[in-house]
This record gives sequence, C-alpha cells and structure tokens, in this order.
Amino acid sequence: MGGISALWACSYPQFMSSSTLHPMLNVAVKAARAAGAIINRAALDVEAVRISQKQVNDFVTEVDHASEQAIIENLLTAYPDHGILAEESGSQHGNPNADHIWIIDPLDGTTNFIHGFPVYCVSIALQVRGKLEQAVVYDPTRNDLFTATKGRGAFMNERRIRVSKRVRLDECLLSTGFPFRPEDDFDKYLRLMGDMMQRTAGVRRPGAAALDLAYVAAGFTDGFFEIGLQAWDMAAGALLVTEAGGLVGNFTGEANYIDQKECMAANPRIYAQMVPLLQKYSKFASAAEKHEVAETTKTLRLTSASETK
Repeated sequence: MGGISALWACSYPQFMSSSTLHPMLNVAVKAARAAGAIINRAALDVEAVRISQKQVNDFVTEVDHASEQAIIENLLTAYPDHGILAEESGSQHGNPNADHIWIIDPLDGTTNFIHGFPVYCVSIALQVRGKLEQAVVYDPTRNDLFTATKGRGAFMNERRIRVSKRVRLDECLLSTGFPFRPEDDFDKYLRLMGDMMQRTAGVRRPGAAALDLAYVAAGFTDGFFEIGLQAWDMAAGALLVTEAGGLVGNFTGEANYIDQKECMAANPRIYAQMVPLLQKYSKFASAAEKHEVAETTKTLRLTSASETK
C-alpha cells in the first residue's frame, strides 16, 4: 500500500474500541444504549405503549419521552453546563446559551416502532460553537452502533466505515422519506420522486432519517434525500457521512443544511450528479426552477382530477 492509501491507513484506525473513544462520545454511547434498552423492552409489547398525536400522522409515545429523559440524564450528569436540543422537550433542559449543545432524537422512526416495523434508532449529536463534533446513531433492534468524532473517521460496531465507491447514479440505491403532514406538497414530491426513480437503480423509504444517513456512511446505500427534516433528524447522521468520506448539504448542494429542513447526502461523485436533479425542488431554487416545478405539479393535479371524473 502506498501514497494516499498508506497515508489514510496511518491517519485513521480501522477499528475503534470504547477505550479509545473521545470522552464525550463515550458518554453519548452510554446514553444511546440506555435509551435503546428502554425501546427494546417496550418493543416486546408494543400494543401496550401509550401513543399520542402531535399532529396528523406525527406520533409520540411514552417510549419517546422515557428514552429522551434517560439520554438527557446521562448527558447532563456528565456535563451539567451543556445545552440540550431534543425533539420532544426542545431546549428546556440544560444551558441554552452553552457552546456545547447536544442534539437528540430519542426515537427516530416512531411510526415504524408503534407498528412493530423494526426500523428505528436513537440519534445523538454534539454541536460545539455551531460545528458538529460527535455523533452516535444506535439501532437497538440490530444492536448496530454507529459513531463518529470530527477528524477521526466514522465507525459501525467499532469497525471503520466508508461511503460507497459507485460513480454512476443509474447504478445507485438511494433512500428517502415521504411527506406525511397535511401542509406538505405531495404533488411536488411525486414529481421529485419521478425524477429520481427514473435515474437510479432504486429508491427506498425505510422511515428513519438518522438511520438512512448512517447507511449512506456505511455504504449500504449510495445516497439520501429528504424534505421537511429537523436538526435532530440530521445532525448525528450527517457527521457520520462526512467522516465516512461523503458530502451532506441542502438540495442546492450548499453545506449549511442543518436548519434548512432539506438534506441530501452521498459520496462526492454521486452527490455531484444529484444536485442538478434536486436543486429545482429546493426552497432556495431560482425563480425559473420553481416555476418549472409549479407548472409540472399543476399538470399532475389536472391529470389526477380528469382521471377521477
């Protein structure tokens, strides 16, 4: 092995044991496993879990709350001066003005969980002065642990992972999420899906964005795109992707995606091929691009209306 390959091998370990993890990542792993134990116990009798609805098709369970509480307790016991941004409790715990902010999704894939569909995870990221530094995505069903520290690579079950090496979009398997809220523009998303499905080997919708991003990092899928995401859906998975050699951004390809509710990720070659397809669907698209999408979705509506008559 020579040149860049040798340098990469020397710079990044191929295995990462818990004894060599960054101390803050170790705490996050402990918190994620504690949450995962709560989720696994509840999954044994999921029909007994109390469920409430935040809005149409947006569910929260007592498991979400218990998982989030366990994570926050673990993190703030170790770092009482840190801040918290969590899906269910927002910023009400910890120090909201701290440089260190933990971004938490205690159960990403709640709808899957309450149906017994085994695709869901715990997602924890640490943002330091606005930059992602630590990440954990834990899949309690498969006991798969994805971790990353900025500058030290990404790992799955302590083994180094890398994004896929595919270079042609038409050979790629992508993952996405479907709109599910009443205010979502379904016709626009159908047009987007049509564009992507015709140009790839397949599109999958597993239902847990953090795990989707972890799978891109591991090379299980070649890319990911979704509209309507929150910071806690993306933060940990995004660091996994970049530390695994991939790129993450909004639909125009810009890297400041975390608060923009749209996300795409892939290896650099595939990312460059996804941007021209997705950018016209971005809220940051040009007026001409938005007009093109609007005209197409109007045609879709007219076609659907005529077919139902």
